[in-house]
Amino acid sequence: MKAFAPTLMFLAMAGSFNLQAATPANTLVIAQSIDDAISFDPAQGFELTTVQALNSLYQRLLQSDPRNPVDLKPTLAEKWQAGSDNRSLTFTLRPEAKFSSGNPLRPEDVIFSLSRVVKLNLEPSFILTQLGWNGQNVDQFLSKVDERTVKISWRAEVSPAFVLSLLSAPVSSIVDARQVQAHQQGNDLGNQWLSSHSAGSGPYQLRTYVPHEVVVLEANPGSPEGAPKLKTVLIKNVPDAAARRLLIEQGDADIARNLGADQMAALKDKPGVKPLAIPYASLYFLQFNAKASPALGNPAFWEAARWLFDYQGIADDLLKGQFQNHQAFLPDGYLGALQQRPYRFDPQRAKQILAKAGLNNVSFKLDVNNQPPYLDIAQALQASFAQGGVKVELVPGISSQVSTKVKSLNYDATLTSWGPDYFDPNTNAAAFAYNPQDGSKTLAWRANWHIPALNALTLAATAENDTAKRVADYQQLQRQVQQSSPFVIGLQARSLIAVRDNLKGYVQGINPDMVFYSQVTK
Repeated sequence: MKAFAPTLMFLAMAGSFNLQAATPANTLVIAQSIDDAISFDPAQGFELTTVQALNSLYQRLLQSDPRNPVDLKPTLAEKWQAGSDNRSLTFTLRPEAKFSSGNPLRPEDVIFSLSRVVKLNLEPSFILTQLGWNGQNVDQFLSKVDERTVKISWRAEVSPAFVLSLLSAPVSSIVDARQVQAHQQGNDLGNQWLSSHSAGSGPYQLRTYVPHEVVVLEANPGSPEGAPKLKTVLIKNVPDAAARRLLIEQGDADIARNLGADQMAALKDKPGVKPLAIPYASLYFLQFNAKASPALGNPAFWEAARWLFDYQGIADDLLKGQFQNHQAFLPDGYLGALQQRPYRFDPQRAKQILAKAGLNNVSFKLDVNNQPPYLDIAQALQASFAQGGVKVELVPGISSQVSTKVKSLNYDATLTSWGPDYFDPNTNAAAFAYNPQDGSKTLAWRANWHIPALNALTLAATAENDTAKRVADYQQLQRQVQQSSPFVIGLQARSLIAVRDNLKGYVQGINPDMVFYSQVTK
């Protein structure tokens, strides 16, 4: 693909929202912060801005159905077959599928795409190295069967069903090997070039990226998915949420992302605007260090804490619908997610539990990010725990300081959040219910919680190929963590956005990457 410089038209469009009466008819204009963007290479990009773009730029062998994410649909693969050894999958590629360059899709592209992720060993590579792959052995697990068929095998004791979920993740996007190799610098496998270019088969291609300014996606009419409805997607960097709200209200943007509760309230009943609160797979929870004190490691205290979390009050009154009450480690929308919310705010019940266990005058320090909504939630918890006779001392700090203290196990408790890395129940089970004590700093490890029985069940769930049995395994894990663990899971976030009411066909799912522009019209 030719490397385009920003054109005067695009730069004028990006910088003059306040002069426009409406956005151009064939262009989707989005106002959001893009300051987090590091790389648009699917082997590296793991930030919100980049993963939101990857479904537009690339395709995988199979992908989640946008409207029913647990349903995996063939994409660049026409079909697949699990091997009798339960350690391999054979994919038949779609005939006539082409990249935006015009190059045809080949088994070599699949092999190159997956192996380069492992060899580059950048942040999202762990998703694929769970299969027992590393830079030295990955090539022996990927093979061309014929001109339309590729075989993928693995060493780890995981099922084909689990592997299919990993292959649907953005990091498994298939790149045009010929185009990428033509731009390789040294041994970087095209990483530097792909940081600001694209080489995929998605409905759009990356035309312009100016860091901290603008991202411009241009239609790829030859995409196997079909040509997108709009020619251009322009994502303008607008760091201030109030400014994003003003742009959508005036009609100078079609979509405004990452709004706060105040902006959503201001947009309510505004003509031409639809505020949307979309369920999002980010969980907020209390985490106790089970070895910080005898009280914090006592299951009776964990139970009392569940009755001192004002779930509904925080979600509805404090955060004005920005969150929903959710009490299990799999978010709503995930395979096997528990819907039960057995706990509510009941300080008298908590007092009885503590008294029965002989836990008197319990106090702890709560390390918390000093930014909203973390500090707001922590202050509410300080008040609700006080009603149960538990003193909470808040220790605000910047995110990196809090993270360092928790990872060094130098804390009593923390209020934090967790988002999934890929769309499979294991992404959260391996955090909340797995502590192999092999150096993996999972959430359970950070809580000093030793759980050999749950470790075994978590591993068994990844090896299970029967969907109903996997669901049963993950629900069992969730119930055990929900009933007795150093985690008090209380809230699931909602993604707060606003769209102009003439916009049709926009789809956004529960995971950060599940953003789809190709069917948008206005």
